Amino acid sequence: MALSRHAAKRRGPGPLESSLGLPRSDPTLVVCLTLLFATPARAQTPGAAIHGRVDVRREAAPVEARPSVSELGHHGPRDVPDRRRSVVYLEEAPQAAFDTPAPGRARLDQRNETFVPYVLAVTVGSTVDFPNDDPIYHNVFSLSKPKRFDLGRYPRGQSRSVVFDRPGVVRVFCEIHSHMSAFILVFAHRYFALTDVEGRYRIEGVPPGSYTLAVWNDGEVRARREVRLASAAETVEQDFVVE
Repeated sequence: MALSRHAAKRRGPGPLESSLGLPRSDPTLVVCLTLLFATPARAQTPGAAIHGRVDVRREAAPVEARPSVSELGHHGPRDVPDRRRSVVYLEEAPQAAFDTPAPGRARLDQRNETFVPYVLAVTVGSTVDFPNDDPIYHNVFSLSKPKRFDLGRYPRGQSRSVVFDRPGVVRVFCEIHSHMSAFILVFAHRYFALTDVEGRYRIEGVPPGSYTLAVWNDGEVRARREVRLASAAETVEQDFVVE
């Protein structure tokens, strides 16, 4: 995820941490996150386009929740997170991409004891709202280095917000319900896209050049491809299979 100015000066593939502006040795980080497909709206910019489809065939391991006193004798409805959603992005973005990243606003719901969506992708400076739609208390938090926070316990109908001011991967959790988790990917540029329910994505306004296109899915980068855009009028199709 090309998120630092220094990364923009390089060519060739780099680790997710470097592209997010994190140290090369840092693993994908810690606690509290989600991702409903809610990318902030962006105006189209003249330039080339990259589009395609990500076919996720891998089976994610189920999350085992720890026993909870609050659940004894009561089990509310739970949704299954959609872990097929992926984020496709340029690992090394054009230098101009880092001048004025446009912040936006996104929403990560707590619904049926699940974060919806399971994955969010936003630009630096964006605000994410965490509304509680369940008839029980939740406590959203994260221990990830790019953004540590603890929103405390709050009931149905209330919402709390966090501004994500540093690039990186943020893992989100609920302190009360250990089976709840999500991811928020924070970029210092706008050249990324979340896949839709059919796995399709499109990145627009890309200046001509050679880039490394990466696919992030369920906690890590699953694939990389080199793409070359010869002109601003070009459209390149690139599909991926994640197994």
